[in-house]
Amino acid sequence: MKARLLGGIAALVVAIIGTVLLFTYVQGADRRALANTETEDVLVVKQDVPAGTPASQLSQYVVTKAVPRTAVADDGVADLGAVGTKVTAVALVPGEQLLSSRLVDANAYLGPARVEVPAGLQEITVRLGIDRVVGGRIQAGDTVGVFISLSEGSATSDGGGAAVSGNATQLTFHKVLVTAVQFSSGAAAQTQAEASQASSQSALNTASESKPTTSDSYLITFARNAVDSEKLVYAAEFGKIYLSKEPADATEGTNGVVNQAKVFR
Repeated sequence: MKARLLGGIAALVVAIIGTVLLFTYVQGADRRALANTETEDVLVVKQDVPAGTPASQLSQYVVTKAVPRTAVADDGVADLGAVGTKVTAVALVPGEQLLSSRLVDANAYLGPARVEVPAGLQEITVRLGIDRVVGGRIQAGDTVGVFISLSEGSATSDGGGAAVSGNATQLTFHKVLVTAVQFSSGAAAQTQAEASQASSQSALNTASESKPTTSDSYLITFARNAVDSEKLVYAAEFGKIYLSKEPADATEGTNGVVNQAKVFR
């Protein structure tokens, strides 16, 4: 009985020693592989990095690794101090080298809830209720149709220059680019892509943390020329605005100015 116990202990010790030796061998494999190779230290991502992360916070996401010089990217970053106050332009994934081309100045970062304004246009923001923005399903990058309603007493035109009295509505602008969508608090509204990637629990948490105010209003920012921007401001001040989701392949059309008499024609 005693001999069996000693034999079992000896076998366990041998197994432990073998495991330690194997682990040590594997750990040294990289060093042996690079023993006769010129290497260079670079920063490599060790865990997911969200887009917009400041360089000052990247130390927790990256690790310094020696890699063959032939594998070092031309714009690889070896020192976080060299990138100053830049932020990540896109999300980074584990295993990739930290590249300066994936970092931009903080004031140039548009973020996931913004798109770039086309040259020659300006941005203008209006506050709209959730029922006026396709149930909140509009996001940055979408194009929308803009319906403008003016109440009785406001001067409107039927499109041919003739004045129209009374309440009136018109699909005034087609395929207007939305450059940003925010909740009334100013927080960026979650995009559909983000929503689909979130788990059910995460979605519940997100909804509780960044939901719109009780008025369910959104801040919608458009890219438009100066003349159209004036009309949008007038409509926001003295009338009402509805948006339709109008993608690039949507058929454009309008019945002109619609008033009470024209609705039933």
